[in-house]
Amino acid sequence: MNNGTVKFFNDLQGFGFIKETDSDQEHFVHISGLVDEIRENDEVTFDLQEGRKGLNAVNVKRA
Repeated sequence: MNNGTVKFFNDLQGFGFIKETDSDQEHFVHISGLVDEIRENDEVTFDLQEGRKGLNAVNVKRA
């Protein structure tokens, strides 16, 4: 399980990005990977899963 902060999330388009707490890495998140509703600057926990264009955040929950 990884920890991070929601950098950007667009409800209308259904995607955004999460910045990892322990590094400068950012991961794409799609609305289908959410467990809880998220907003920008929320602290979250998430898993990573290989997607078509790299690692995606999945099982995203507010911390």
